[in-house]
Amino acid sequence: MIKEINEKLKKGEITSKDLIEESFNKIKANKELNAFVTIKENHTEPKIETLLSGIPTSIKDNISTKDMLTTASSKLLKDYIPAFDATVVSKLKDAGAVIIGKNTMDELGMGGTGLNAATGIVKNPHNLNKKIGGSSSGSAAAVAAGIVPYSIASDTGDSICKPASLSGIVGYKPTYGMISRYGLISFASSLDTIGVFANSVEDASIVVDHIKGKDDFDMTTFESSNINLHKSLKEDLKGNKLFYIKEICDIENYENKSDELIESLNNFKNKINLYKENGFEITEISIDKNLIKAIFPAYMIISSSEAVSNTANLTGILFGNRNDKETVEETIIDFRNNLSSQVKTRLITGAYSLSKDNYEELYLNATKVRNLIVKEIKSLFNKYDAMMLPASLEPATDLEYKAEGYLKTEQHLAIANFGGFPSITIPSGIVSNMPVGINLTSNIMEDEKLLNIAYNLEKLKDVKSWI
Repeated sequence: MIKEINEKLKKGEITSKDLIEESFNKIKANKELNAFVTIKENHTEPKIETLLSGIPTSIKDNISTKDMLTTASSKLLKDYIPAFDATVVSKLKDAGAVIIGKNTMDELGMGGTGLNAATGIVKNPHNLNKKIGGSSSGSAAAVAAGIVPYSIASDTGDSICKPASLSGIVGYKPTYGMISRYGLISFASSLDTIGVFANSVEDASIVVDHIKGKDDFDMTTFESSNINLHKSLKEDLKGNKLFYIKEICDIENYENKSDELIESLNNFKNKINLYKENGFEITEISIDKNLIKAIFPAYMIISSSEAVSNTANLTGILFGNRNDKETVEETIIDFRNNLSSQVKTRLITGAYSLSKDNYEELYLNATKVRNLIVKEIKSLFNKYDAMMLPASLEPATDLEYKAEGYLKTEQHLAIANFGGFPSITIPSGIVSNMPVGINLTSNIMEDEKLLNIAYNLEKLKDVKSWI
């Protein structure tokens, strides 16, 4: 899509103004989605110098934009306007991209449903009664509804890769450090990764090529000028070796065998057969169930603990409107009472895990579990090119649905964040009239290989495919 739009811009068949106007019309037509916190209406017509020039995009609201509201969908930051651009925003502007607004998200990135923003629920464009997932809910909705061809977001546990599945689009989280996190309002610094939603693997590769790179403001970034994701895309990559984890994909491992779960896992098995027929070697492997079960608690303890540190400045003194309380302690308590119950729960979990009495038993053991999981997966990457798993165990659920049983611990996509592995979700079909996706993960800095595999699998569609 991006290349086609670029060609039309260069030929003068359309203008950037036309595209921006179309995006604004679609925002108005899709107001019920609640995909945007802030809209920026005045734009200068850019020169068409890159593939992104003149094309509208949107940014998750936890990424700093100079002179533009950046709230992380939290009441605590409802008036915060940064004095600087995040590095990723600067790179987009340098490429001539047109940022039309900031996307709604679960408050401070702490949530996986799209239900936890200060401005209300984000709905799924395919069915307004369904969830879209989170925390990058608004960014996913903006792309799925056709408001923008791509959107920039962040992923801490599955915040890009799962909403992409639930909304029938592509979601790509690159290797940790490929894209600078400078200017990102951090949730969990060792897990946070900036990435992209798009309509195709090719579009995702184009966008990340423009925003990746070493940054002196982020010491975790690495030199990636020798990596060219878009130019490296090749067709017909037969012979690639993929694996999937039996303990996650076998219906017999679940007590609650809902119709949606059964259909979703059957869809996954059908895709395996389709891919095998087209030259991909796919192997079922088994991992200790205890490690699989430990992903969710380890993720919650580590991310919540890091969140305690990253939100320590949200006191109502450094940021936000000060109240008229008499003491600093009263000021902080009153200010933080504006946090949602979900965020409070995570911060309490983090503080409890870091306390003197619990630090070794909870936090240190969680990091050991993380290391064990990463070691296990890295050993498999020595034999296989990528891991393939369902991006979610069910399609999007009703807005009022509360997860039970296996869904409470559905956190397998966090494996990629634990290891800093690149991960991408592509559409794989329809379950209960809603889209579902397949997720692919490979070893660190093997993004070119990963996107090549995804690019070729994306082309293999059967009659049930969503797109």
